[in-house]
Amino acid sequence: MIITCSKEHGIGVIQVSHALTAATVDSFREQLLNWQSAEPAVKNYVIDLKQVDFMDSAGLGTLIAALKRISEQGGDMKIACLQKKPRMVFEITRAYKVFEICDTVDEALKMFK
Repeated sequence: MIITCSKEHGIGVIQVSHALTAATVDSFREQLLNWQSAEPAVKNYVIDLKQVDFMDSAGLGTLIAALKRISEQGGDMKIACLQKKPRMVFEITRAYKVFEICDTVDEALKMFK
């Protein structure tokens, strides 16, 4: 499993446990879609990247696609616990302008209130 999904106050918390790269994004996408199908009432998500020490452009692209899909369904998505190397990908691509990035999951959850 690449992700662990849970709910806190009706918000989906998605913990990612592996690097998000071309080799793992298909599994990430499939697992997230399966969980979203099983939890249709959940509209808002926090993506916890605390355990992700590496991300390539495929990983970033998958997060952008997830944000687009969630937004189209009337929800929102925040990124939490972004580590140093993945943060560089966000800075180089200016993706930090697309995502709301929080230091902790709790901080991200509070932003939905």
